[in-house]
Amino acid sequence: MRTHRSIVRATCAAAGLTVLLTLSACGGEEAEKPQELSETEHNKADVAFATDMIQHHAQAMSMVDMTMDRDLDPEVQGLADGIRAAQSPEIETMSGWLQQWGEEVPSTMRDHVNGGHEGHGDDESSMSDAMKDMDDMPGMMSAEDMEALEKASDAEFEDMWLEMMVEHHQGAIEMSETEQDSGRFKPAVDLAGTVIETQSDEIDTMEKLLG
Repeated sequence: MRTHRSIVRATCAAAGLTVLLTLSACGGEEAEKPQELSETEHNKADVAFATDMIQHHAQAMSMVDMTMDRDLDPEVQGLADGIRAAQSPEIETMSGWLQQWGEEVPSTMRDHVNGGHEGHGDDESSMSDAMKDMDDMPGMMSAEDMEALEKASDAEFEDMWLEMMVEHHQGAIEMSETEQDSGRFKPAVDLAGTVIETQSDEIDTMEKLLG
C-alpha cells in the first residue's frame, strides 16, 4: 500500500514537472518572438547596420580599386567588377537612409584615399585613424593588410586578393545576419538578405578559384 502511494505521488510530481516545463518553453518562445518589421520605422540595429556596412563596403571597394591595371584571370576580374556594381549602389542607399533618419553618414577610408587633397602624409594618417575605428567589424582588413595587398607582386596579388575578399565577405554576412535578427526597418533587413545571398555565392566562386 505504501509502495502504491509512493508510485502515485511520483507520477503526479512528474506530471506537474512536465506541465511546468511546457509552460516555461511556451514563455521562452514568446520571449523570442521575431522583431516586427516596418516599412517606415527603424531602430538602433538598423542605424548600426547602415553605418558599419557603409564602411565595410567602402573597404571592399578599395580592394576592388587595387585590381585596376593588374593582369588578372578573367573570372577574378569579373568578380571584382561584380562587387563594384553591387556594393556602390548599396553604399548610396544606406547613406540615404542615414540622412533620412538624421544620422551622420560615416567617413570611410575611400574618402581619404580619393579625396584629392595635398599632403599625402596627413591623408595616410587620417586613413589609418579611420581604419582603427573599424577594427571591431567582422572581416575588416587592417591597414597593414591593405598595404601588403597594394604592394604585392602580380604573381602574389590574385590569391592574396581572393583570400582577403573571402574573409571580408564572411564578415559582411555575419553583420547582415545580426541585422536580420535585430533590425526593424524592412528595407534594411531585405538588403541584409541580399548581401548574404550575393556574397555567399561570391565566396563559393572565390574558394573554387583558390582551389
